[in-house]
This record gives sequence, structure tokens and C-alpha cells, in this order.
Amino acid sequence: MKLDKLRIIIDERERKSGIPDLLRAVGINIEMKTLPIGDYIVAPETIVERKSIRDLVSSVFDGRLFDQCNRLKEHYQFPIILMEGNVDEINEITENPLIFYGAVSTIALDFKIPIISTPSADHTAKLLVSLCSRKEAPKGPFLKKIKKSNNVQKQQLTALSSLPGVGEKLSIRMLKKFGSPLRVFNANLAELTKVEGLGAARAKKIKNMLETQSKYLKKSNQKTLHES
Repeated sequence: MKLDKLRIIIDERERKSGIPDLLRAVGINIEMKTLPIGDYIVAPETIVERKSIRDLVSSVFDGRLFDQCNRLKEHYQFPIILMEGNVDEINEITENPLIFYGAVSTIALDFKIPIISTPSADHTAKLLVSLCSRKEAPKGPFLKKIKKSNNVQKQQLTALSSLPGVGEKLSIRMLKKFGSPLRVFNANLAELTKVEGLGAARAKKIKNMLETQSKYLKKSNQKTLHES
């Protein structure tokens, strides 16, 4: 298939990555749009969410990743997570890589979204060309009307899944026990330990994370807190 017959829709925020220029240089027709989800639509039902190693790790710990996966699966039959960069950075970025790999396992096994690793933007561009030029893929791509997610239950699970060592299954158990995310956050150590499958060690990590003073707290506020 001739590359000049292929087309990829790209999210506007990907301009800085250099990948659109690489695709254009090899003859791919690209169309820049503001996409509500994903970064590259390479076929009618195939969308790619590209993340640098650092962004992927960050999205695991702030809870964005599972919400993104939910929305990708909701609107596209074949979503893909593309992990770009040196995977050795994972050990430098996070103190507990097992939590990161636990989240990656959830994406692959529970969401059934493949995760493909590339070392650089150049290799990412080559992968996107390959995905776009598959013979068995229908002609495309095309844009879908996607409304902003307002599913409260999914948002609650996403919030709880951002806690250390907590996945969707444990989040559901927490909600069954406490009723709401706020009650989970306010629960004491003994109450958290009673959640089936959580355990004392994980409960301590959760309480430590929730109660540790943030570095973003302004000094004036810190002084007030110490005085109170």
C-alpha cells in the first residue's frame, strides 16, 4: 500500500513530540484535530494513546490512566497504549515499580488493552505507519462524537485506584464496605485493614500517603498548621 494513500488523525497536543513531522516526511497524510480521547486514530476502530515513560508512571499514581482506559474501551474496539522511552527510567521515577507494573497488568488483563513499547519518537512513527497500513484494516480513520465522561461510579473507582497498591477489585470492596470514596479516605488504619484482601501493610501505605504533608503546601499555611 502506498503511504500517500494513508491518513492518520492526530491530537493537536502531539505537535511538540515531533511525530507528526516524522509521519509527514514519509508521505503519510496527517490531520491535526483536538481529540477528546487518545492521540492517534489510525483506523476506524483503532486509537493509540501515546505516553512517555514519565507520563505513564505519573498517570498511574494520580489515577488518570484507568479513567483513560475506560473511555478508550467505551468508544473504540481496538485501543492501544503506546509506552515511549527507556523503561529503565521506571526505577528512577518511582520507589515501588511493582505498583506501576501492577497497573500495567490491570490494563493488559482486565481492560484487555495491549501495551506496546517504543524507544523513541522515530520508532513510534514507524509503529503508527505499520498500524495504519494493515491490509485487513478497514479504510479510515474517522472521528467520533465523544461526550465528556460523567459516570460517577467510574470516577469513584478511578479515585480509589490511585491509592498505593489498590486496583479496581479492591476499590469495589472499599466502596462496598464504606459506601463512598470520602469515607474511605477518612477511615482509620484499623478500619482499612478490615477490607478483604487489603492487609495491614497496604493499609499503612495508604494512610501514610493520605496523611503525609504535601511539599506544595505554602510556608505561611505550614506555620498556621503548626501553631494550631
